[in-house]
Amino acid sequence: MAELRGFFFTTGFFFFAVVFAIASAAEEPHGFLQSEKLVEKPVREKLSHLQFYWHDVVSGPDPTAVPVARAAASSTNASASGFGTVVMIDDPMTVGPELSSRLVGRAQGFYALAAKEETALLMAMNLAFVEGKYNGSTIAVLGRNAVFSGVREMPVVGGSGLFRLARGYAQARTHSLDLKTGDAVVEYNVFVMHY
Repeated sequence: MAELRGFFFTTGFFFFAVVFAIASAAEEPHGFLQSEKLVEKPVREKLSHLQFYWHDVVSGPDPTAVPVARAAASSTNASASGFGTVVMIDDPMTVGPELSSRLVGRAQGFYALAAKEETALLMAMNLAFVEGKYNGSTIAVLGRNAVFSGVREMPVVGGSGLFRLARGYAQARTHSLDLKTGDAVVEYNVFVMHY
């Protein structure tokens, strides 16, 4: 009987020691895994509507869109859509459709001609704002842009600064397109949910 009591005492002591060790470890930070409050008080999400003009300048001495890759000459040249071409952009975003109107930001990233049968782009860009209360904040857009459709919709997949944890969509409408030079002005309406 004494042996049985000793067994239960040892087993019970060991069980409580293990439980205590696990509980203590759960309270300590473990390098990459740390528990912290992200929001101390409830913060309401808000919807912002941003409207601006995006200027894609591919011609002239100071283009804002530059081709950086093309598919093999036979593939790209054989496709009426330019399939396989990748273009880096640093396009101005302005208040009005004139390039001389007030600059509100720059669209930085790339677009790739991603369709063989039509002119459709894969757009991957950060809308980097440089004025007003959004100065220093960005909105990340990633999606398909069928250039000759009346209205194109692309998802907002994130952001930084005041747009941290952003989600929403961007609508693009071509304002003007010069078929000789390839220069385009596109009206963007961005609807973004953020904190």
